[in-house]
Amino acid sequence: MSSSEQVHEKVLGFLSGKSDENPFSLFAQLREFGPVISIPNPMGDPDKNAWMVTKMDEATHVLKSPKLFTVDPSSIEKGSEFRDKIVSDSDDSPDTFFTGKSMLFIDGIDHKRLRMLVSKAFTPKYMEGLRPRIQEIADELIDQVQSKGEMDLVKDYAYPLPINVISEMLGIPKSDRQNLQTWSSAIANGLGWGKQDPAVQKHLKEFGEYTKDLVAKKREHPKDDLISQLIAIEEEGERLDEEELISMITLLIFAGHETTSNLIATGSMMLFDHPEQLEQLKADLDLVPTAVEELLRFNGPSTSVGPRFAKEDLELAGQSIKKGDMLLVLVKSANRDEETFSNSDELDITRDVHRHLAFGFGMHMCLGAPLARVEGDIAFTTLLNRLPNLRLSIPPEEVNWQFSLSSQGLESLPVSF
Repeated sequence: MSSSEQVHEKVLGFLSGKSDENPFSLFAQLREFGPVISIPNPMGDPDKNAWMVTKMDEATHVLKSPKLFTVDPSSIEKGSEFRDKIVSDSDDSPDTFFTGKSMLFIDGIDHKRLRMLVSKAFTPKYMEGLRPRIQEIADELIDQVQSKGEMDLVKDYAYPLPINVISEMLGIPKSDRQNLQTWSSAIANGLGWGKQDPAVQKHLKEFGEYTKDLVAKKREHPKDDLISQLIAIEEEGERLDEEELISMITLLIFAGHETTSNLIATGSMMLFDHPEQLEQLKADLDLVPTAVEELLRFNGPSTSVGPRFAKEDLELAGQSIKKGDMLLVLVKSANRDEETFSNSDELDITRDVHRHLAFGFGMHMCLGAPLARVEGDIAFTTLLNRLPNLRLSIPPEEVNWQFSLSSQGLESLPVSF
């Protein structure tokens, strides 16, 4: 096996959750081989080529060119739905964002229609209007642990902050939020390329059934929340059907907290790993918004975005891409591209990051990016302002990481203060 094949195999092992090797050293080796690299098809289809996209310019090109690349392979060739190869769906339970008509897996007019329906609730202006309530939630969480002198930063802060924010936006009862954590964690950590934990199907089914029941209750008793607004839109007709509604709500629930939770937890760990940067941030909390962007670039929540499929034969970075080929865009690799960022493997909270791909790019860019930025700003500012002696309670090598379909996160992060 050649050195390039060995690296490709290691990266696929990482993406499947079967390897805990440092991904950034692997990504650096990939970039040395080139910006677009041929790999074995991770779905095991010998008739279709697959490629890893490792550098910023090529990654941005793929993500911003829906006329050339699609998220929906069935639009190219019937029977090519890659989700069916990751999650088996053998019953008639309600679809979730991963199995249904979600914005993640459609392009064109339908994608624009669905995105427009919720885009007004996710504008930077609207998110800024939520800042006082997000601040209250952050302070309440710190109040609960401050006298103890220690906490699990993941379970006591990084997870409950965004799940409470998105739940209040959507109108989800407090009593149901623990179930959301169970389902989301199972989905996020139970899927990988060539990996599906046995419990994933069960949790997807329960998540879909819960959402269907919640929609039914909101129909009977609508309130001033986003789900009730989406139901009202659906009842107007022709703009949103029941399957799209349930898929969209499960997507908003899952993506509305999973990414931000990873940002807060992983970002904190990166600061612990770089104590000089942590001290600089403590000394000047006005740097937090800039630091958030750098933390997203340096080690953002997502390893890759959803795969794209070539809609026609084309050339990319000297490689001959055939119609139907899969392209796996490694955003974590692109965000460390030496040709885009000076000293790209160094964390610099004062870095002026003009662009990164932590939220994706183009028409499928994360809808919740403005919310994640506000939450990240408040989360780190509150954490360091109220707990200035914050420090890791265990050796860094004992921190447990989780590896999943498209992200890397922390199971737990014990800290003291």
